[in-house]
Amino acid sequence: MRLDKFLKVSRIIKRRTLAKEVSDQGRIEINGKEAKASSTVKVGDELTIRLGQRKITARIDRIQETSRKEEAAEMYTILNEEKLSSPDPF
Repeated sequence: MRLDKFLKVSRIIKRRTLAKEVSDQGRIEINGKEAKASSTVKVGDELTIRLGQRKITARIDRIQETSRKEEAAEMYTILNEEKLSSPDPF
């Protein structure tokens, strides 16, 4: 599944266009490598996302084409979430 679609379906990022913008700015990594919106994600991948003053690390547990709000959080596990001291320069 494409990275931008996964972020939207899992509700990590609310809109697919925003997920595309964030990834195209180089603020998302898959397994430690910078990722674009079109990058393919699979179960077991680790995502690191910088949003504003937060840095979130999550592991993909399941991939679904669609999900209800209650199911979305089951698609990933948050491994680490930290606040960054200074705003993201992007």
